[in-house]
Amino acid sequence: MTHDHDHDHDHRDGASAHEPHAPRQDHDDTLTYYRVMEIAVRELLVEKGILTADRIRRQVEDMDARTPARGAAVVARAWTDAGFRQRLLADGNAALEELGLDRGPYRLVVLENTPGEHNVVVCTLCSCYPRWLLGLPPDWYKSRAYRSRVVSEPRAVLREFGLSLPEAVTVRVHDSTADMRYLVVPRRPSGTQGWSEAQLAALVTRDAMIGVAEARAPA
Repeated sequence: MTHDHDHDHDHRDGASAHEPHAPRQDHDDTLTYYRVMEIAVRELLVEKGILTADRIRRQVEDMDARTPARGAAVVARAWTDAGFRQRLLADGNAALEELGLDRGPYRLVVLENTPGEHNVVVCTLCSCYPRWLLGLPPDWYKSRAYRSRVVSEPRAVLREFGLSLPEAVTVRVHDSTADMRYLVVPRRPSGTQGWSEAQLAALVTRDAMIGVAEARAPA
């Protein structure tokens, strides 16, 4: 599935009465047209000798092995190196290469949370996500509930994740596209002065890099 949209949704209040609970999910596990097509194309490629089942398996294993630790390392470097942070915000893909990381097949736009602005990422049409940097997306990110509600009531959705932001903080919702992915650099927790990059990376969660949470506070 491809996107033909490229826009950000800017929500400055969006608060609504909503009883806190775990984010609602749906179950997109039906055998859809696109899943049937994927199976058919995969089996045809194997039958024609273009790919082997073993190669496909190894590619799936490689994808499964990718974790948010890669993104956390990028965030930790941005927290400790002002020059790198500026280059990361200017050109995310080039900055990844500085760290010896896969620059990925899509344009990477990096967003920085500040005391006055909080960014959150969604893909309203499907589940576009920086998999080469964060691994597989969580189920809730792909759910229809999240994809629709975070655009219309972002503060309510964030509260369901346990994140309540002051009204003075601007919430910006960024919609991923077929050729562009986002990474959020959360605010660095206080009390971490002098910490190593490895120590800081341990505070960076997948959800913080999507924007539905903040980085962990130091123990």
